[in-house]
Amino acid sequence: MFVARSLTLLKLQPVAAFFLPLIAHCGMSSEAFVNLPEVDIDPDGRFKYILIRATDTKTKEKKMIVRGYKWAAFHADIFEDVEKKVHGTGVDVWCVGGGRILHTSQDKKLAVFGYSQGYGKADHTISVGLLKKVYPDYTITCSDEGY
Repeated sequence: MFVARSLTLLKLQPVAAFFLPLIAHCGMSSEAFVNLPEVDIDPDGRFKYILIRATDTKTKEKKMIVRGYKWAAFHADIFEDVEKKVHGTGVDVWCVGGGRILHTSQDKKLAVFGYSQGYGKADHTISVGLLKKVYPDYTITCSDEGY
């Protein structure tokens, strides 16, 4: 009986060797997804921003992220930059809308407003919630006014 069990275990070792790494990662988010900052915006100025839904392709876990930069002529420029950065990392991104941010670091103020002609208006309340996590000592406002 001991010999039969040993032979069965020996037969299962190649199968276990194949599946154990897969099982070990099951339910764990990719490193790229975990390390994806919720907020990345310029330290000062008025600029376009987008709200993005990021999805871990393995676990299907989702999170919202904010990106905003002065260098972007269009909201799509920001999205293309994010797409390039996450390409091949196991993270999918989808732009859910955009707007503008006025960042006045000297006064510790952020104003979120406006919309994107290409992506539509972001849900500014979600964006403000994410910004408050990164800038807890700032006064952060949002408005649907302006472009």
